[in-house]
Amino acid sequence: MKIVRRIGVPPSARGSSAAGTCPDLFELSDGNFAVIGTEATADLKGELPPDAGVADYERIVIVNRETLVRAKGDIPDS
Repeated sequence: MKIVRRIGVPPSARGSSAAGTCPDLFELSDGNFAVIGTEATADLKGELPPDAGVADYERIVIVNRETLVRAKGDIPDS
């Protein structure tokens, strides 16, 4: 599996000036997506609706609104 492309604009175009503040989205060679965000599993797991869950190998990650909104045009419809 490899990163094929960034989805949206680079963090620097969203005002990030440090490596520690770089939420980002990437399309992978297998068609899935990878997300860099703030890990928030402990804070949000108890807030999930009853039909949602987090496996031991999964994490809830927060991506700020600007990152996702600016990526919207690059996300394929199918």
